[in-house]
Amino acid sequence: MSTTSPVPAAIEALRLRRLDLAAVAAGDPAARREHTALVRRGAVPDPAVRAAARATLAAVRADGDAAVRAANLEVGGGRPDGRLVLDPTELREARDRLAPRIRRALDQAIANVRRFAETERPVSTTTTVAPGIEIERRWVPIARVGAYVPGGSAPYPSSLVMTVVPAQVAGVGAVVIASPAGRDGVTNPVLLGAAGLLDVDAFIVAGGAQAIGALAYGLPDARIEPVDRIVGPGNAWVTAAKIELAGEVGIDLPAGPSEGMVLAAPPADPARVAADLITQAEHGPDSPAILVTTDAVFADAVEAAVNRALEGASRRGILAAALRDHGRIALAPSLDAAVAFINAYAPEHLSVDLEPLEPTVERLRNAGSIFVGPWAPESAGDYATGANHVLPTGGLARASGALAVETYGKFTQVQRVTREGLAGIRETVGTLAEAEGLLAHRDAVEIRFRGDDR
Repeated sequence: MSTTSPVPAAIEALRLRRLDLAAVAAGDPAARREHTALVRRGAVPDPAVRAAARATLAAVRADGDAAVRAANLEVGGGRPDGRLVLDPTELREARDRLAPRIRRALDQAIANVRRFAETERPVSTTTTVAPGIEIERRWVPIARVGAYVPGGSAPYPSSLVMTVVPAQVAGVGAVVIASPAGRDGVTNPVLLGAAGLLDVDAFIVAGGAQAIGALAYGLPDARIEPVDRIVGPGNAWVTAAKIELAGEVGIDLPAGPSEGMVLAAPPADPARVAADLITQAEHGPDSPAILVTTDAVFADAVEAAVNRALEGASRRGILAAALRDHGRIALAPSLDAAVAFINAYAPEHLSVDLEPLEPTVERLRNAGSIFVGPWAPESAGDYATGANHVLPTGGLARASGALAVETYGKFTQVQRVTREGLAGIRETVGTLAEAEGLLAHRDAVEIRFRGDDR
């Protein structure tokens, strides 16, 4: 997931900003403002990004393939030859070129994600509400799904696995991938190989808002039909485009920068906790990484461990930027206050490393994915435990969960009513319809009993 970046000759000791939750509870204005900014941060991009995404989508809707190609040229993400779609044969060839070690890793990740996803498959149910009234809640997979997979300088074959496998378990008819090429116009071979392993139906080489437009409106020249739902993580332009399209095509949820939070205290190892914070910061310079603890001395030890780890880290510039701008230590006066803050913040990823462990985990209601104990690093879930790593950000974990099989289908209500059943609710329908002034609704029932009341 990471690439090596040049290592600066020296780095100034990093100080993580601190939020005193006792000061928040006491009503300190500055602390309360910072607390509010954190817990009500949101995942929606700023208006300028949304406006730019809206303009790109309008162009793609009007001009199709040509508009996507033009956007690729302007902002990057396309192939040098301008071709937008790779066919399944090319993907299978990429699969066959995978190094054995990488293929084994992908195979295990796919198998674990599939095993967990199979436990999520919804079932149809039928309920007899009253004699003669039967309602079926029928599970129906979506016909066509588009999955956006981040690419470019840091491609994510793991995200391709996370978005495609649940779709296949759900029974989706066709899965179309969209992902940008790198700056050199080349799509990462491991990403293509993963697409080949999973037999995706098409692979669109485009990024940002134009890729989302291609999924939503299709590519007529390349014979790619529009999809019915778009899923997957992405940058601010991807998120903005998904939000703009929410009234035209289904989306999973908007997703802002990746977030990580660690709830820890002695006897946890400060170096281990620091590693978990740095793991989160590696996602990008806008990724929050927050330690929540009840122990100020432990907080100092973790901060010192972070600085030691940064000295020899790859991507040190990105790590330092993320931790400097979005890293924090929240000092809680009690475990109760720590839990309350976490549930209010609702992080995407939450690692828990303190005692009592399981009783504390039971109290944590709002998080996209919770990693329990010293042997559960976030990176295990990012790649191979089988849990999905496409998760709600920006506080949306208060009301939303991880990408899952349910995202790839819907329930249709099928209502079967006999004469006896309609007779049993005849008066209720008529009374409520008259109360609302919708007499045609009443009459649609009454006409079925015409002649019976003579």
